Amino acid sequence: VVPGSPRDYLDAHPTTALLVVEVADTTLVYDRDLKGSLYARAGIAEYWIVNLTDRALEVYRDPAPSPRARYGSSYQTFQRLSPPDSVSPLAAPWARIAVADLLP
Repeated sequence: VVPGSPRDYLDAHPTTALLVVEVADTTLVYDRDLKGSLYARAGIAEYWIVNLTDRALEVYRDPAPSPRARYGSSYQTFQRLSPPDSVSPLAAPWARIAVADLLP
């Protein structure tokens, strides 16, 4: 999820994201450890993993430097949600998204 409208990106790709969402079943470790550290390092405020294996949504927030992380940064806040829970993205706190609506 990037800020603005499609017209804002007619001449160039976005340089930042407000929210990155991965959908994973067999790549959970890779998505958590490697991609999570990269996204945190890039300063992306919020990262979600739609965990198909456990039918859950993993919500990562608050990126910060972390010497033990693969790329030197990690998310400081983690929340695991399942149906019937719902979540609000930081970029749109008024929006409520049902976890069940994100799962097959």
